[in-house]
Amino acid sequence: MSELTYTIVQHDGGWAYKVGDVFSETYPNHDAALKAARDAAARQSLAGETDGITYEDADGQWHDEIARGDDRPETRVVDGGKS
Repeated sequence: MSELTYTIVQHDGGWAYKVGDVFSETYPNHDAALKAARDAAARQSLAGETDGITYEDADGQWHDEIARGDDRPETRVVDGGKS
């Protein structure tokens, strides 16, 4: 099973959460970013329906795959600091 880490960071004049190299929208304060990260992490672990997906990789190649609705990652939220 894969794991996703949501890290709370200062970003673009406010606060955001980051998953890998991707930032969320910017929130006005730490607590709002932390709440949003916890909400996103909780939704990520909910089971869904098995469905086909199409995506483009970093090299511009398109792929078709089946995404199992019960194949959900483990999630955690790491608080990167508070002002």
